[in-house]
Amino acid sequence: MTGLAGTRLGVLLPTNASQWADARRLVEVGVHAERLGFDSVWVNDTLLGARIEPLAMLAALAPMTERVTLGTAALLPAFRRPVTAAQELASVDHLSAGRLVVAVGAGFPGRSEPEYAVSEVPWQRRFARLDDTVALWRTLWSGGRSFHGRVLRLAELPESTPSYRPGGPPIWLAGASPSALERTGGLYDGWLPYPPEVGGYRTGLAAVRRAAEAAGRDPGAVTAALFVTVLVTDDPERGERELSAYCQATYGLPYELVRTIQLMVAGPVERVAATLARYAEAGARHVVCRVAASSVDEQLRQMEPLAALTSTGTASSMSPRTGS
Repeated sequence: MTGLAGTRLGVLLPTNASQWADARRLVEVGVHAERLGFDSVWVNDTLLGARIEPLAMLAALAPMTERVTLGTAALLPAFRRPVTAAQELASVDHLSAGRLVVAVGAGFPGRSEPEYAVSEVPWQRRFARLDDTVALWRTLWSGGRSFHGRVLRLAELPESTPSYRPGGPPIWLAGASPSALERTGGLYDGWLPYPPEVGGYRTGLAAVRRAAEAAGRDPGAVTAALFVTVLVTDDPERGERELSAYCQATYGLPYELVRTIQLMVAGPVERVAATLARYAEAGARHVVCRVAASSVDEQLRQMEPLAALTSTGTASSMSPRTGS
């Protein structure tokens, strides 16, 4: 398992309502992750199905943890008023004493259009809106009083909560299209994709670094991360069946389709480690593991072997604007 030495490992909380009976146990999961040595704890975001709202979850975790990075994987800013979201994120940044990382996305064609509709935000120009929202947040966190972007234009901004850290928490982009790679390199602090093939990750990261260099940035300043769905089991065939059930429950889509889009791995811990090591060799420096668990208890069981995959890091090593 030496291929993962130095790679930071995080775990996604099971915030979907089908996975918990008492939502307060999710705080227990986050605290336990820190005790096990995970580097980070993450939450995801969707309006499709009942779940605990991600920023509320991070606010609950912030005072109960001390070391772990707290992150969104990924937040969809279009679902929130941008000025209000800036204040919410700055608040979590303060409550966690600067341990927040915000990975953002623009949604998925064929799935996210209804979420945009109920948020009263047009699906068109969603990428420009996302980039503008992030730029607006940074303006507000730095005390700016006006903003003029491609989609968002606000001549007068109210005084807003400044971020805990100058410039705000690191903001990563979750996406792997050619335009996403270019925008990641030019505008964002990190990259959080889930390509099913390691070759796709390697070529994507190279494109991000080229875009960063073209924008006059240090290519190493963009954190290379990876999102992966995992299930540790000594019975690989059973693991495949459970991943199939998880995909149906989560997306309403067959596993055979989802696995062509997302990185998913089930099997003994050695197989999981070997898969992640290949991505680490391709450049991944922070891995976010979504456990294909049907309950909080199963999540806790799965976290034990995953925690042993890599040496622990510290939240302070994930400082903003670095390539850690």
